Amino acid sequence: MDRLAGGTNTVGVDDAVFDMPDGMAIRYDRPAAVLADYITGYHVYRSIDASAAGQVDWFLPATANVRIAIDAGPIAVTIGRRTYDPLPPASLFGPTSQALKATTHGGTMIGFGISALGWARLFNRPAGDYRNRIVPLQDVLGHGFTRRLVAALQEAPSDAEIAPILDTLLLARLGTPHADAPQIRQLMEILATDGPTDIVSAAHQLDIPTHGLRRLSVRHFGFPPKMLLMRARFLRSFVRFMAAGADADYTRIDGSYFDASHFLRDSGTFLGMTPRRFMALTKPFLDASLRARDAVLGSPTQVLHDIETAPARNAPPRESVRTSASRPVISGDGPAIGC
Repeated sequence: MDRLAGGTNTVGVDDAVFDMPDGMAIRYDRPAAVLADYITGYHVYRSIDASAAGQVDWFLPATANVRIAIDAGPIAVTIGRRTYDPLPPASLFGPTSQALKATTHGGTMIGFGISALGWARLFNRPAGDYRNRIVPLQDVLGHGFTRRLVAALQEAPSDAEIAPILDTLLLARLGTPHADAPQIRQLMEILATDGPTDIVSAAHQLDIPTHGLRRLSVRHFGFPPKMLLMRARFLRSFVRFMAAGADADYTRIDGSYFDASHFLRDSGTFLGMTPRRFMALTKPFLDASLRARDAVLGSPTQVLHDIETAPARNAPPRESVRTSASRPVISGDGPAIGC
């Protein structure tokens, strides 16, 4: 490929939000409106720079994701003390409470985020069984669906076709609505907005006992409610901290923190290091994804995704100027890059 172009199926997004270093591109697409409660967005990360071999990227804690490497080279991913090397070509990344480190060798990764409502309709096992873990996708969604998914993405003529392909396959895969859906939605809303950081207040808002809140949280979100509330509060604060760059100071953290040391303790829990040390790391795809995801999907991270305000695709997409109709077949772009 002579050039790379990021892009989106969303009209009106400034092309500048997809800017990346030479040889790299990022894409974010909205799911169809009928899937917006369940799929938090589609993403494509791509690199063809030969010097990218052994590149290290870091990513923030997130909700569950499916990621598919096309024509994959070796990828190693570390979550806490666990390292997955090599990464399965089609993988389920469970919900995470720790920063993720990926070592890649150029190429393409296609993925989509799964909300707690989506987990309840796509998977039979509790999300807690997969927290801070990566497993082969076929182990949870079956060999048949995984083969169809990978084959469809390999045959896609361009990145612009990825969202429609995923829409079709995922809509057909959704199970029936879960009985917990109303309470799942309420808890998602609490996590996406400034509010209580204690379990009692959250349980009161959901009108369930605290033990019921714990069951709901572990089953559909992957973690006990205290961890979910802490993770959301930390990421709300840290994203503001990162956005300020050199001007970052502790006045930007959530008002429910007692002091800066309280915020720093949470940073140790969720990042494994101080905020400034994490900010100093080389992480081109994270830096770009925070900007591009916010512009396309309404929030910079999956953990803070608000299904009540997130835009969804209601009509056939129009490509941004940044995308190119002459893109080659996806499977010809080289080995995969972790995301």
